[in-house]
Amino acid sequence: MKRLLLGLVVVLVAGAAGLWWMRGASPRTPAPAPAAPVAAVIELTPADIIEARTGALSRSIEISGTVRAVDSAFVKARVSGELRSVSVREGDAVKAGQRVAEQDTTELDLRLRQAEQQAASARSQLDIAQRALANNRALVAQGFISPTALEASISNEAGAQANLQAALAGVDLARKARADAQLTAPISGVVSQRLAQPGERVAVDARILEIVNLSRLEVEAALAPEDAASVRPGQSARLRVEGIPNDLKARVARMNPSAQAGSRAVSIYLSLEPHPALRHGLFGRGAITLDERQALSLPPSAVRLDRPQPYVLSLEGDRLRAKTVRTGTAGRVGGEERVEIVEGLSAGDRVLAGAAGAVPEGTAWKTSPAAPASR
Repeated sequence: MKRLLLGLVVVLVAGAAGLWWMRGASPRTPAPAPAAPVAAVIELTPADIIEARTGALSRSIEISGTVRAVDSAFVKARVSGELRSVSVREGDAVKAGQRVAEQDTTELDLRLRQAEQQAASARSQLDIAQRALANNRALVAQGFISPTALEASISNEAGAQANLQAALAGVDLARKARADAQLTAPISGVVSQRLAQPGERVAVDARILEIVNLSRLEVEAALAPEDAASVRPGQSARLRVEGIPNDLKARVARMNPSAQAGSRAVSIYLSLEPHPALRHGLFGRGAITLDERQALSLPPSAVRLDRPQPYVLSLEGDRLRAKTVRTGTAGRVGGEERVEIVEGLSAGDRVLAGAAGAVPEGTAWKTSPAAPASR
């Protein structure tokens, strides 16, 4: 029985080994080949198609600055003293020479009276010296006094005359100080600031009022040295000023011959056309037109820069083709930012807009049901 069982085990093991060997030696079924990829097709909207076109490309420099009145002035105290009255306020129109404020004149009146009394005393001394001189001349002619005494009388009369002239000059100074207490407008314009109030004691040169003339306004802007080299007086510009919806025309009126210390910026001044909404102190920004010429251009976003050389994706046939282009200067065409295309495209060529994103070259394309519109 033992031998029978041992033989049965040997037969089973041999059969299993043979079956395993036959399966391993049988050819494997090949795996199915992957399906060929289906070519992608993108659908383009009118906004995704841009046409290269020739137009007036204007090159410009961005600027910003503050609107200022060409003619402005401060009314300042010319003598120290208490401010008695200020007859105008912000927004009031004034004319050149109009009295706008007055200082207290009590002390000035006393000084004027003192100077007048000193002049009267000097005049009396001159009268005495003149009478003494006349008498001494008569006595010298009669031989009663020596010529030396006459010379002393002549000197006394000259000294009295000088004292009188000095006293009269003091009167004039006191009278001028009295007149300086009446403050007048140096220019015609509108009061923009009232810097002192009645009752305050102000020192010499203290600011009382600011007056601006709104008939002539300009924008003061600062330019970098490399940009200032391209700007010339007479060039046109367009500015957008706070509170005014439309652009304003401007012109470069003049340039500062010196650069600012520290920043090395160069100040330029642009004259503005009159506008009822313009105010002294408003902020404006815009661009100076340097030159304008006919050029083939595209929006900057349509030129792709992910390769060593700039290129565009041109819509040729039903596929997108990459075309290397050479760009020129950047500018504006009809208010839109554009970049000049020097080589690589012709007028009328259509390219993919940058807003469409990264699309591989050779991708098939088609338009949406709406008719494409180029821009």
